[in-house]
Amino acid sequence: MGTRKDKKGRVLHTGESQRDKYYIYQYTDINGKRRVIYAKDLPELRMKEKEIKRALDDGMDTYQMATQTLNDAFDRYFASRTDLKHTSRLSYKYLYDHYVREGFGMRKLTKIRYSDVKLFYMSLVQEKELSKKTLSMIHSLISQVMSEAVRDNILRINPADGVIKELLRKNGMKEKRRHPLTVEQQEAFVLYLMKCPEFERWRPLFIVLLGTGCRIGEVLGLRWNDIDFDSKCIYITHSLLHTTLDNGRVGYYVSTPKTEAGNRVIPMMSQVEQAFLLEKEGQYFRNSRVKGYKKPVVDGYTDFVFTDPKRKGGLLHAAIINKVIRSIIHGYNEQEAEEAAKEKRKPLLLPDITCHHFRHTFCTRFCENETNLKVIQDIMGHASITTTMNKYAEATEVVKKDSMRNLENRILIM
Repeated sequence: MGTRKDKKGRVLHTGESQRDKYYIYQYTDINGKRRVIYAKDLPELRMKEKEIKRALDDGMDTYQMATQTLNDAFDRYFASRTDLKHTSRLSYKYLYDHYVREGFGMRKLTKIRYSDVKLFYMSLVQEKELSKKTLSMIHSLISQVMSEAVRDNILRINPADGVIKELLRKNGMKEKRRHPLTVEQQEAFVLYLMKCPEFERWRPLFIVLLGTGCRIGEVLGLRWNDIDFDSKCIYITHSLLHTTLDNGRVGYYVSTPKTEAGNRVIPMMSQVEQAFLLEKEGQYFRNSRVKGYKKPVVDGYTDFVFTDPKRKGGLLHAAIINKVIRSIIHGYNEQEAEEAAKEKRKPLLLPDITCHHFRHTFCTRFCENETNLKVIQDIMGHASITTTMNKYAEATEVVKKDSMRNLENRILIM
């Protein structure tokens, strides 16, 4: 066979050809499939050939490298994460679709550089005013997607590695802490709740929240057979959640803990036991007054401790409880401000809080009175001791000051 040449008389290499105004290079990728690339001139074609040959020598998937976008990689990665809990799937997909998909996600995966990721994150902080927590979650998703692309031989390195650390360090972003109620604020909340008939119905629920440190979904998911009055223990094995379901409708479903640490047994304080007994009595009274009332059933779970027969479905969720909390805070602050003005003193006002603040408040009180971190971790259901340590460190600031004051007159230093 004679040497093949282009129209300008230049010798063509194996796999190269010319058709009309275009140069063509044909090759076989790492999966054994025939691939074709085009260029307007021979130098451009050979630059592409060089990149392809280098990629093939490194075992890279050249077709995916040329075509796959970040969106493609995310969808492929997300489809493989069958281990994710329903709430996590919804949360991750919302974050990606809302902040990444329509802009940054449309970029070719192999064209994304470290600086591109950094500029994208900076835009989320400056334009979208995202918190450190939300930004970190988005980074975690993007980094995991790119790590999988590295393992799939589509990327040589992960361009998102180290970006979030640099950005947070340079911008001095700090995660907004959810501060617990102080001892005085907690006492004020409880006393107001006890003397206000309007909120008597909700007293048992708040006692359980403040006396167990459980998440709101865990408390609302409690069934009567999860309460052992003989051994005075509460068994936490699941949560009742209210969110968008797989059919697109908003509803309830039961979720098991993400980690084994979430399954735990919490000893009952006497006040908590009394709250359950009070709720049992109240529940019987309320249910008997609703004609044809049937106990709600969710995913085979029924006989829930905290219900409301007057509400559709008879079940409660965090948004309902938070609305009640806002009403309590408003009523208390209004009354306290008026009384403080009459007594010419500074009012002890309560901050805006949600039901999760009660978990944080319980953890803080627990840390102030317990030094065994393992016990705290088990009761709180923390998967990592680091989480417990962070809570413990914050909670013990007051204790440290008290300890130093107690030490002050007991040692000779001058």
